[in-house]
Amino acid sequence: MAMLSANLSSSSFSFVPSRRSQTHKETASVTRVRKDSIFNKASLRTASIEHRDPPQTLTDANTRLRRLCESGDLENIAKLLRVSQKYDIDPRTLCSVLQLCADTRSLKHGKEVASFIRRNGFVVDSNMGSKLALMYTNCGDLREARRVFDQVRIEKALFWNILMNELAKAGDFSGSIELFEKMMGSGVEMDSYTFSCVSKSFSSLRSVDGGEQLHGYVLKLGFGECSSVGNSLLAFYLKNGRVESARKVFDEMTERDVISWNSMINGYVSTGLTEQGLSLFVEMLCSGIEFDLATVVSVFAGCADSCLVSLGRAVHGIGVKACMSREDRFCNTLLDMYSKCGDLDSAKAVFREMSDRSVVSYTSMIAGYAREGLAGEAVKLFSEMEEEEGISPDVYTVTAVLNCCARNRLLEEGKRVHEWIKENDMGFDIFLSNALMDMYAKCGSMGEAELVFSEMPVRDIISWNTIIGGYSKNCYANEALSLFNLLLEEKRFVPDERTVVCVLPACASLSAFDKGREIHGYIMRNGFFRDRHVANSLVDMYAKCGALLLARLLFDEIASKDLVSWTVMIAGYGMHGFGKEAIALFDQKRREGIEPDEISFVSVLYACSHSGLVDEGWRFFNIMRHECNIEPTLEHYACVVDMLARTGDLSKAYRFIENMPIPPDATIWGALLCGCRIHHDVKLAERVAERVFELEPENTGYYVLMANIYAEAEKWEEVKRLRKRIGQRGLRKNPGCSWIEIKGRVNIFVAGDSSHPETENIEALLRRVRARMREEGYSPQTKYALIDAEEMEKEEALCGHSEKLAMGLGILTSGHGKIIRVTKNLRVCGDCHEMAKFMSKLTGREIVLRDSNRFHHFKDGHCSCRGFW
Repeated sequence: MAMLSANLSSSSFSFVPSRRSQTHKETASVTRVRKDSIFNKASLRTASIEHRDPPQTLTDANTRLRRLCESGDLENIAKLLRVSQKYDIDPRTLCSVLQLCADTRSLKHGKEVASFIRRNGFVVDSNMGSKLALMYTNCGDLREARRVFDQVRIEKALFWNILMNELAKAGDFSGSIELFEKMMGSGVEMDSYTFSCVSKSFSSLRSVDGGEQLHGYVLKLGFGECSSVGNSLLAFYLKNGRVESARKVFDEMTERDVISWNSMINGYVSTGLTEQGLSLFVEMLCSGIEFDLATVVSVFAGCADSCLVSLGRAVHGIGVKACMSREDRFCNTLLDMYSKCGDLDSAKAVFREMSDRSVVSYTSMIAGYAREGLAGEAVKLFSEMEEEEGISPDVYTVTAVLNCCARNRLLEEGKRVHEWIKENDMGFDIFLSNALMDMYAKCGSMGEAELVFSEMPVRDIISWNTIIGGYSKNCYANEALSLFNLLLEEKRFVPDERTVVCVLPACASLSAFDKGREIHGYIMRNGFFRDRHVANSLVDMYAKCGALLLARLLFDEIASKDLVSWTVMIAGYGMHGFGKEAIALFDQKRREGIEPDEISFVSVLYACSHSGLVDEGWRFFNIMRHECNIEPTLEHYACVVDMLARTGDLSKAYRFIENMPIPPDATIWGALLCGCRIHHDVKLAERVAERVFELEPENTGYYVLMANIYAEAEKWEEVKRLRKRIGQRGLRKNPGCSWIEIKGRVNIFVAGDSSHPETENIEALLRRVRARMREEGYSPQTKYALIDAEEMEKEEALCGHSEKLAMGLGILTSGHGKIIRVTKNLRVCGDCHEMAKFMSKLTGREIVLRDSNRFHHFKDGHCSCRGFW
């Protein structure tokens, strides 16, 4: 009690003590003191009446103050208070003045009134405390307002609610919740607005447990049937992604207003449950509830997400009848709905009829053109909006144009937009910089993308993901991994799910198995495997690194598999030559109700081709056309041609191409040309080659392939003629190279390479292996040397093939029993294939060789390809 008295005496105000602590005697004493004081002061003022104005009575001062309050004259109120004494002013008048300060948000005058109260020792009761708190709250001094609440018992919920709401507006959600808890402890009677205020704070803090406890308290106090409280609970659950809990609250509400329906409809749409949201809208109409603009905007968004243009058009008509067509928000969301549904004619009609187009209108229209591939129209509209309408594009408009350029690979147009960004001083916007990098990466201009990245003053994780993903997609796998390592070293940003999805393809491209395993560990430690995109990328990485068993184990662990999950695993089996396993998985997928798409059929046809399963391949080709109603694309036709060519049915493959309903491209003729090499049909190869050269005269690979066919047939004059043709066209052959990862370092070899530190040991090993092969009756397949020379020279040339060098290094330096994983950029030659089989038998090591066509698993002298490569 002594401490409380000390605090009160030293505080700014004098606060009302508890009535229970006052005795009747003390009250009488205080009254007598006040009367004596008033009498004495009145006597002193009377004594000097000759030289002063008539005395100002209590009524006079209060009357003047109230009149000044009515006129809102705070300046004169302040002047009057400066010359007034405590007993001149009624506390109720001070409350009116504080109310005026609160209404006008005049903190300066409010503080003067507070100073007057403090100076004159006024007792601050609940009423005056409420007005002080209100003044500080409305004037933005929330700290001082909270101090008043800590020192005065304020009994009206209104003032608690106002401060709670202002604290939440200022972002102090914890402070708002603490005030609510104090209110609970003070026994103040709450109202519906109290719960609406505090639920926003729980929602903003994502405090699900706190919000659920609040819900229970609401039901306990009997506010569950109040629509405003129900709406605030709906908003809380929806913001935290608890759609089912929100729906339960909605169903239990006895009175639902338009806000209730709008919240639930928007909640469904914004969380991807569009069908439920639109169904609820129909139910709303049937219930006779009047909708408003917010309802229509949510429904348009749902129609856009589900491409339900017919429903959107019907709602358009309802909105026009309800006189909403003049509202900018209505027109902009309607325009966006039509453009996202692909109905550009309707979108353009809405755009033309808009009397007041805004930057939002232009952005929606540009995005619509971009989605439909009308890049020219999008760029033209971007130019027109500023030149003709005088509307300055904002960040979102420019981003929409850049996305359009990226999607349509319009590098030059993208560069012009980049110049516009520089001219308008928007170059340092992180949002635009990320969009620029994405545009350059998708247009294959990684030099420009890297320049944008290096010039960014501030980066975020999206910036890193964009540049790493760009390098991965443009086959700069080493650069992608280097940047990923730099990101880890800098420790400024934590790699997220998108980061690992971007970097895993780089590991797959390099067959960087060890690095991939490191990233796998990071994924598991951070719980990223729950993300299906991450899980699918991880399965794909292991499949492309030759670890098919690991890929299958991870595939089986994916809780909710989508079409991509199944397709990745089927493709993995196909590239490893396990056609029957690929077919079994494809059939299982269909049994589980997941229908295949074009890419799924490419994967299964590829698997049939690389396993020699011709009958099964034809079956799937017919299922695709007749059961799934999917029209074959060039990729599907290429798979069928490749399947026929690999099995030696070259004439049938040729007739199949001739009878195709769409013109064949170089890839299809190229597949047949590869078959001609496998089966040594030089005559057909010459006919096919001319078709290929017509379609792609600058593709060196096809000239080299034909030259190799001639070389294997020892037609050296024809080889010279083709090589001369290559030289005349200024074409260059991509050199064959192979690489192997040893202890996290990628070792690269090219044919005849002698630069590696282990070259002498590798060559010695290969000579010993060749000698053992001769002892066991193997002879070098010198036809694959592809040079016009003596047999000895051809044999030496074969020993220098890059895949042999990489396999030799793997045997010499990798740990005992460890799988040797080698990757080659071209098709493995027949002699290297035979040597790999022998080396696996001789050393007892498993060798996984990935060439440009498929995987070869060499074990105990056998290969998984079974000759189909």
